Amino acid sequence: MGQRDVVIITGSSGNLGTATIHRLAKQYQIAGFDEPGPPYPVRPAYCIPVDTESRESIETGLNSVREHFGNRIASIIHLAGYYSFTGEPSPKYYTVNILGTRHLLDALKAFEVEQFIFASTILVYQPTAPDQPINEEWPLNPKWDYPKSKVEAEAIIVSRHCKIPYVNLRLAGVYDEDCRAPSIANQVQLIYERQLISHVFPGDITHGQAFMHRDDLVEAFALVVERRKQLPAELTINIGEPDTVSYDAMQRELGRLIHGEDWETRQIPKALAKTGAWLEEVALPKDKEPFIKPWMIDLADDHYELDISRARDLLGWQPRHRLIDTLPEMVRRLKQDPVTWYKKNKLHLPDALQKQAEQTFGKQQSTNDKHSAGTECVCLPPPGGAPAIALSQEHAQMQQHGAMPMDKGAHDEQQMLIDEHLSTLWPHFVNLIFGLWLITGPFAMGYLSAHTPDPGVMRVMAERGLPSAEVRNLMMTWSDVISGALIVTFSLLSISPKRRFPWAQWANAVVGFWLLMAPLVFWAPLPAAYNNDTIVGALVIAFSVLVPMMPGMSMAGMMGAPDIPPGWNYCPSTWLQRLPIAAMGVIGFLISRYLTAYQLGHIDQAWDPFFGQGTMTIITSDMSKAWPIADAGLGGVAYMLEILMAAMGNKQRWRTMPWMVLAFGILVVPLGGVSIFFIIIQPIAIGPWCTLCLVAALAMVIMIPYALDELVAMGQFLLDAKRKGKPLWRVFWMGDAMEGGSEDKAKEFRGNYRDMFAEMVDGTTLPWTLLLSTLLGVWLMLTRLSFDTSDAMANSDHLVGALVVTFSIMAMAEVGRPVRFINVGFGLWLIGAPWLLEGVSANGAVWNSMVTGIVLIALALPRGTIRNAYASWDRILV
Repeated sequence: MGQRDVVIITGSSGNLGTATIHRLAKQYQIAGFDEPGPPYPVRPAYCIPVDTESRESIETGLNSVREHFGNRIASIIHLAGYYSFTGEPSPKYYTVNILGTRHLLDALKAFEVEQFIFASTILVYQPTAPDQPINEEWPLNPKWDYPKSKVEAEAIIVSRHCKIPYVNLRLAGVYDEDCRAPSIANQVQLIYERQLISHVFPGDITHGQAFMHRDDLVEAFALVVERRKQLPAELTINIGEPDTVSYDAMQRELGRLIHGEDWETRQIPKALAKTGAWLEEVALPKDKEPFIKPWMIDLADDHYELDISRARDLLGWQPRHRLIDTLPEMVRRLKQDPVTWYKKNKLHLPDALQKQAEQTFGKQQSTNDKHSAGTECVCLPPPGGAPAIALSQEHAQMQQHGAMPMDKGAHDEQQMLIDEHLSTLWPHFVNLIFGLWLITGPFAMGYLSAHTPDPGVMRVMAERGLPSAEVRNLMMTWSDVISGALIVTFSLLSISPKRRFPWAQWANAVVGFWLLMAPLVFWAPLPAAYNNDTIVGALVIAFSVLVPMMPGMSMAGMMGAPDIPPGWNYCPSTWLQRLPIAAMGVIGFLISRYLTAYQLGHIDQAWDPFFGQGTMTIITSDMSKAWPIADAGLGGVAYMLEILMAAMGNKQRWRTMPWMVLAFGILVVPLGGVSIFFIIIQPIAIGPWCTLCLVAALAMVIMIPYALDELVAMGQFLLDAKRKGKPLWRVFWMGDAMEGGSEDKAKEFRGNYRDMFAEMVDGTTLPWTLLLSTLLGVWLMLTRLSFDTSDAMANSDHLVGALVVTFSIMAMAEVGRPVRFINVGFGLWLIGAPWLLEGVSANGAVWNSMVTGIVLIALALPRGTIRNAYASWDRILV
């Protein structure tokens, strides 16, 4: 097909792609990659249908290029990308902008590619201040999903371009005489229609955004392609007008051009602007959604001003247009044909123009049909297919009016989110009922009725110096009523069919957490108040973010793979893996609830099967009273959160919900360790033992080995994301997909009991060395009885014994196996302790401590069986 060099343009049927084709077609053969189906790239470009989300489709398209043009490609201009001003998270940012770029770059490695041009955005930069232009070394700080995806795509190009020279063009906003820049078009619309909000702005009106004319950008593309052999192999260039027009200057010039007035603009508080934007979004029908969204308000102060020295020096490029000089022509076209102008800029027509639009576009339709009949594009078939054929341009009307191609899948993921949301509305209705229950509950349960406080309540009030029971009941009443009203409000917002307010689900979860805490903060005198808030609070959290789809998660993560982390042979996040943690959490919660009832004065005594008054002495000690709330109740809240978190998410949560896995790990491991430590030192600092406290501590210890493997998988996932240049903070909060790994084919609850148990304990083993170490720890805790030790020696044995038990059980997790070496330190201490501490009553105690220490060291040296693989973590499992 001729000897001219080949240039590939992705996203070639859009306004910018069309202009680029016209500019380059005289010098190069153009292959236009675009979504299958109309609109097609204009002639003389050859149309090659390519779905940029599909590796296979990209490879097929490039094979068509090879078959018809050969293996050498002069340049590929990668314009295809997804963006949306809705502010809603979309998997398209990952699948199109990031993964699509990666697939394209990988597929190009089989060709002789002289240049790869990537269309990025100046929005990747940290905003600047007036008269401080941004150069290519300026710090990056993308603030919303579109520029964040461009940063990730840039990182992929840097890390995977291999020998393909690349030019990363960071582009300012693009306009032409018909405008076609959404933010400018919206600004023009507000002034043209004399809307009240056209006189207010939530940001600094001396700041502005950088733009450039479409023809100047196309010329920059042409220069980059033309000088491809002279440019550095790795290059980033800013492209845009160096003179940024402030928002105020734009307002005044547009007011003068449109209405002959000096348009005054006043700055308003961001909170007020967000409220107004939110009310507009709620009140207006779906087909008239406002352009300005609440999330945009935070960006109103951002100022972008470019240093284009590198473009001048390396390309000889200088913009020939200025936005401020183009505004008169832009406004002239608006006034000449406002309906067409609105249509070209995809603006909602005001009622005054609606009737005119029906007449204008009704007449134009027949004319456009005539044009489309004679308009063709040349479409290349797949490799090995028929010769190139000419297709009728059914979309001639769109081409004639300069409409940008719609992303054919842009609506799909939004619809998927909405469909999923609509299928799980019932939990929000249940929460609404819980809210009404809370509002009416205090009056139905007699919070404000005259009560004679129980002796236990009077005891607690005297010990703690609390307000009267009547005052605390009043506080609980107000707490329940206000919490109930908030839950009703947030539930109604969560029910929104368009899922406009995903934050409302988290707001309800926060109210649920407060309900768990409120009886402890106010020292609820009534058992009904404590139990009511505890149960309702837990259920509100569950029905806010556990049962329905959790807001804020990355669609790329939810729809992507894998189940099993790369280099692992089992999934650490299955339901069965979490079941032991949930079971231990239930035991711990029930014990804590019982102890809390005594601390709040709801029961007269706390039962202890072995140590008499030990439980009551421990939970009313000075150590316990040092807490401003019932410490047993705080433990109960922690156990309840552990139960809820154990039930949260699916088997992929190690990569779809990293923040939650870390929070879960913090509750189980560090906070669990602190709880265990306080329980351990109680007999030392106070004297008696507490059976229920020991059982709760054991439940907490058993949780830890079952939580460690998921923490390791999550850490490896985040490390992989960081190495690939992904924005770590975003991945941490929203999750993501990951390359490698495999699908989990375990039967879970569909298997027999033996299979279920085997899957449940996957990742933990019980080496005899660790079991014996655990027994030695228990033996040390009993030396007061067996060897009549006392004072410091007895306390040392008790403390060391408890810690040996704790770390030995932790080391039963295969990923935690190195923890066993801590026992070496305890062993060395035991060997020397009899010679350093008082309280050794007999030689037997000396020999017991020394022999136990030596045996403990010996038991810590063998690693024990490791049945599973843990990728890079295997290196530390010695």
